[in-house]
Amino acid sequence: MSERSPAPGGLELVESLVNTLDIESGADSLDTAQGRARFGLAEEDVPGARELRESLRVVLLAHAGHPPHRAVAPLGELLAASPLLVTVEAADGSAGLAPADEGPLLSRVAAAIAQALVEGTWNRLKACEAVDCHWAYYDRSPAGRGRWCSMQVCGARAKMRRYRAK
Repeated sequence: MSERSPAPGGLELVESLVNTLDIESGADSLDTAQGRARFGLAEEDVPGARELRESLRVVLLAHAGHPPHRAVAPLGELLAASPLLVTVEAADGSAGLAPADEGPLLSRVAAAIAQALVEGTWNRLKACEAVDCHWAYYDRSPAGRGRWCSMQVCGARAKMRRYRAK
């Protein structure tokens, strides 16, 4: 839905996963083989991926100051199942975090979140406040107070609703 450029670094994975569901139409790309292949998922992995997706959406809504859209498993509990390893480059001594197991989606998401925390970008990944959207987007506004995935669609609709209510 959004015309925004993708989130930086590993957050693009998180953003892409959250945006596999179009809430307005109900279309879920995880229902298709192509959609699952994008994340390296088998059909039996889909329920867990959906649970992860909705837990991420709740956190992204919180980043934007909005209440949860529904009750979900806490993201911290899900991520606890994916240990991370500290890596240190011999050449320059730089350190990073990597998943203990690169395969599972949960491990890759945990590593992406950890890296975003280090880079200070995690709180800029948000979910649109429109209840029929909740699309994930990376807030590049100077003050970090973006509310909608798209000013041309969700923002315009919200402003028009407010105008009509007056």
